[in-house]
Amino acid sequence: MARTRIVLAGEGGQGVQSIAKILVEAGYEAGKEILYIPNFGVEQRGGVSIAFCQVADEKIGEPRFSKGDIVIMLSDRAIDRCSTYVNENSTVIYDSSVCETKPTCKAKEIIAVEANKIANEQLSARVFNIIVLGVLLSATNVLKLDDIKNAMEMALGKKFDAKPELRELNYKALEMGMNMIQKASV
Repeated sequence: MARTRIVLAGEGGQGVQSIAKILVEAGYEAGKEILYIPNFGVEQRGGVSIAFCQVADEKIGEPRFSKGDIVIMLSDRAIDRCSTYVNENSTVIYDSSVCETKPTCKAKEIIAVEANKIANEQLSARVFNIIVLGVLLSATNVLKLDDIKNAMEMALGKKFDAKPELRELNYKALEMGMNMIQKASV
């Protein structure tokens, strides 16, 4: 059974939960089994926000998991808090343009990306989370690009209709995120 366990962690306001919602909506629409467990509260005011997601081809028997196949860490506090979800089979992705420290956990692979820097310098800070979604999509290949775009339309379509330039900006952010992981892995 193909099942991917994903942990997304960052500071409240970075869009971690938005990424997770788009991801699981895309999985659902693609006919996958999906599970999403948000972990937040006062995080909306600046604490660590964590999203646990699973995408599978068959029924997911256990909603909780102790180790992620892919763990994305978007802040130093997220690194501190989420290293426990990493083992030697995990791929860790962290934003080196935000994090002052590199994760030191034992992982199959640790990949640095500069999503925040790219968002701020080339696009808009508002699409940082969509860049991260592109990184996640490229790193996992768990869903197709069209599935993600359809889910983005469902989540953001009204905003896109009101300001069509936002659609282009978000799609460009998604593409840039996908290309970041390919460059980082080389």
